[in-house]
Amino acid sequence: MAKINYVELPVQDVAGVQDFYGKAFGWSFTGYGPDYAAMEGGEVGLGLNGSDDHPIPQVLVLIEVEDLEGALEAVVGAGGGVTVPIFAFPGGRRFHFRDPAGNELGVFVNEP
Repeated sequence: MAKINYVELPVQDVAGVQDFYGKAFGWSFTGYGPDYAAMEGGEVGLGLNGSDDHPIPQVLVLIEVEDLEGALEAVVGAGGGVTVPIFAFPGGRRFHFRDPAGNELGVFVNEP
């Protein structure tokens, strides 16, 4: 079954936001280049996205699946609209979609 895996925050200063959450909550992050960092270890992870490649002006909930192409077909078949086609990122691939209420979410598959 697909599950919510992490929430991604759009940020301007990845290092500065990492520092804030580290000081405020004791969280540690793994860096994935200058524009991305992830906090893992809880029930749901937190991503900090400073990239201009796929700017999302809102919190982005990401759903982990085992079959990305199948999930894309299911989203479209259920009436969702793809906003960002499948793309690769360090550790996997993902796409973004809007649900019928206009919320943008992401769907990804891990591919080490």
